[in-house]
Amino acid sequence: MMPLAGSSSLHVAVPHAVRPQHGVLVAGLALAAALALGIAVRSPRLGLTFAIGLLLGVTLYHASFGFTAAYRRLLTRREVSAVRAQVVMLALATLLFAPVLAAGSIAAREVVGAVAPAGWQVAAGAFLFGIGMQLASGCGSGTLYTVGGGSVRMLAALAAFCAGGFLASLQIGWWQRLPVWESRSLAQLAGWPAAATIQLAVLAALWYFLGRIARPEARQSAAPWRLVTGPWPWMAGAVMLALLNFATLVTAGHPWSITWAFTLWGAKAAAALGWDPQSSPFWTGAFQRDALGASILEDVTSVMDIGILLGALIAAALANRFRPSLRVGARALVAAALGGLAMGYGARIAYGCNIGAFFSGVASTSLHGWLWIAAALPGNWVGIRLRPWFGLGN
Repeated sequence: MMPLAGSSSLHVAVPHAVRPQHGVLVAGLALAAALALGIAVRSPRLGLTFAIGLLLGVTLYHASFGFTAAYRRLLTRREVSAVRAQVVMLALATLLFAPVLAAGSIAAREVVGAVAPAGWQVAAGAFLFGIGMQLASGCGSGTLYTVGGGSVRMLAALAAFCAGGFLASLQIGWWQRLPVWESRSLAQLAGWPAAATIQLAVLAALWYFLGRIARPEARQSAAPWRLVTGPWPWMAGAVMLALLNFATLVTAGHPWSITWAFTLWGAKAAAALGWDPQSSPFWTGAFQRDALGASILEDVTSVMDIGILLGALIAAALANRFRPSLRVGARALVAAALGGLAMGYGARIAYGCNIGAFFSGVASTSLHGWLWIAAALPGNWVGIRLRPWFGLGN
């Protein structure tokens, strides 16, 4: 298993006896427990979302479930197994989301889908994000779980991700003046029963198409599936991610998202350095102003992202693979930073990343989610061709 690839990666044989790194594991569990208690005291709902984040981090790490290498293998070698797992994830999430979003609430809690306008800014942002994910060797979720798993290189990508999101927030007004088709989803256009049926049919067609173009590929794992120490098959990761996204919808009232927190962290860092939020129309909005003035432990997305980081750290310790190294090549570091900037900027103008826009958007039958992947795949193609410039393999 290659846990620091930032994306779905082929597992390799591991020793039969996996010995957890007890020191790292105890530290990770202690920190997770302290944060969980502190957050839950403030808000039981936030405490539950933090726990969901921990489970997301474990799942992403143990299944090496990402998007970057999956798309790279699809586009360069027609290896489709990882992408087919994403199709299963989307289909299951659609089935889980549909009745709850159709009702508009669950257990007296209002819920909303990840539905956003589909327009040029989504296409441009997703294309830029696609380039960035190949340069950084990680996506939104991939960046988090690889940093949690000990990747020093991806720390540079995460810092640049925050900077890119913040920069885009300062220029968002220009992008919002581009032509746009206002918030639309298949459910709004056809009703939930028809929308879910249509979407499942499209996903079934994609599954069939991927099978038709597939070339032979190596088995994902030569090692047995171990629940606690990993590795997990991609399909197990797909099912868990769909279930956890549904849990997020029920708990937080909206589906899983990642990159808003990065933009917020970038803005908080800029404010600490003297930037005046009143100079930006975006940051004078009520929601953004309140988020900037509050603790990050009061922000749902930030809490979940921190949970993912810690969940991945715990999973890495269980798998005996938490071994940070400062030996990072200069060109690879530059690629990570450029990729992070591109992803941060692209995610902010596209209303999300591979999680918030694509996974959660498609699960909500939002047309912007389908537009996101249609534009991100060509961006990945460009990014793949830029990788050799930075000494990165394909």
